[in-house]
Amino acid sequence: MLRFTVIRLRTAVSAGARSSGLALRSQKRSFVFPKPVRFYGTNAPDVDPVSLQMINYALDHARYQKSDESYAQGLLVLEQCLSSNQREGADTSRGIVLLAMSTLLSERGNIHEAIEKLETIQDLSRSSLGVRVAAMEGLVGLNLELGNDDTSSVLADKCLQFFRRSEYCPDSVVLEARAKANKGLVELLLGNIESAGLYFGGSEDNESCSGNVALSYGEYLHATGKFSLAKLFYQKAIQGVSEAGAFVDPFTLSTCNMLPEEVCLGATCALGQLEAHAGNFGDAEEMLTKALTKAEECFGSHHPKVGIILTSIALMFGHKAKLEHSSSLLIQEGLFRRATEMLKSPPLESEECKVGRRDIAALARGGYADILCVQQNRKAEGERMRKWAETVWGNCRLSLAEALELSYPYSKVPVIDARISRVL
Repeated sequence: MLRFTVIRLRTAVSAGARSSGLALRSQKRSFVFPKPVRFYGTNAPDVDPVSLQMINYALDHARYQKSDESYAQGLLVLEQCLSSNQREGADTSRGIVLLAMSTLLSERGNIHEAIEKLETIQDLSRSSLGVRVAAMEGLVGLNLELGNDDTSSVLADKCLQFFRRSEYCPDSVVLEARAKANKGLVELLLGNIESAGLYFGGSEDNESCSGNVALSYGEYLHATGKFSLAKLFYQKAIQGVSEAGAFVDPFTLSTCNMLPEEVCLGATCALGQLEAHAGNFGDAEEMLTKALTKAEECFGSHHPKVGIILTSIALMFGHKAKLEHSSSLLIQEGLFRRATEMLKSPPLESEECKVGRRDIAALARGGYADILCVQQNRKAEGERMRKWAETVWGNCRLSLAEALELSYPYSKVPVIDARISRVL
């Protein structure tokens, strides 16, 4: 049945493109699920419009049910689309298909397979600069999520090299800003604040500062205590996504954890954290609740991304209780416990060394440990949990205790980046 649908899709698009140039406008409703496409499209002349329709169908189909079967079927459509793009000069079309495939794979947690698809794009020597920057941006994001920081730094440098050659396109300034923000994000994560600032230099006056650029620059400002300016860029990142609608610009192609919906989620979560750091707890709770809703809508109610937002909310309540000399132990304990479950961290007694999303897992269990340690009958459990969290914690810029205590006046401010599941 699926194969018949793919054939029908290709036939219908080809016919429509020949007759009116408006591919599938009249036929689309019969087999495309009603979820808007937000990022795959291009005005580049060498992109096959049939491929774009197949990509959009595959994405909608996979996400409509969010099941293993629907994602497998979506990937099958993309595999057939990729195999049909064998003509000379189809590198850009093939690259966009691979971006879509990597996105579906990463959404199901198959990060290593997603990385393989993005690495394949590097062999497409004639693909557009927009496709190659999007692939590099996705590779950096996924490697940061896996904790491969050295690899991410090398990849970010490689992306910058695109702009040291004679490969400029009319809007290359937009793509170069993304490449610099990529490197700035890596430097910030490595704790190299001054170096990160060099890559973000001039962003405040750059019209291309939107999306991932605005979010990463906002996080840099946030981490360095420039709260008012950081807030403006978080709002700019959110507004840029909401106003973008269908992404039909070849210079806004993105993939994996660098997608527009990830930007919106990350900026909303970061803005909620900033409001908490500024003591505006009503606004903080409102923003973090919005982030929680976005995470559940995009990824489902049991996804690790939900655990990241719950950790941010629990930390906000702890900070509020500390400043207001109140107590919210029961609320915090419930949030930390649920967050730990969502993050799928291994048991305390496990000898497993590899911990996914280790920064957030350590924060959640570290905060949970603090709650348990004030209860005499649970202190031993809390101490074991704290020891686990300190062992797993690997942030270069601040210790786990500094991230959890957050004493005013702030010398170091932790910022949870929901895109890459790390603490900056």
